[in-house]
Amino acid sequence: MGKIKSKLIKRTAKALLEKGFGFTDSFENNKKILGNTMPSKKIRNQVAGYIARLKKQEKLKQV
Repeated sequence: MGKIKSKLIKRTAKALLEKGFGFTDSFENNKKILGNTMPSKKIRNQVAGYIARLKKQEKLKQV
């Protein structure tokens, strides 16, 4: 799959990051944190993956 995400995915991920949930750079952990809060499995996985990518980029910028 490509790296282009829709505005819905980006907006949702950024809003969840601002709320301060315990997201990490692991897709599996983020998926468990989101649980059944998303309307569909596909959207949950996309948001979890996008958050993981943002966290990895954030970690690289700090080093």
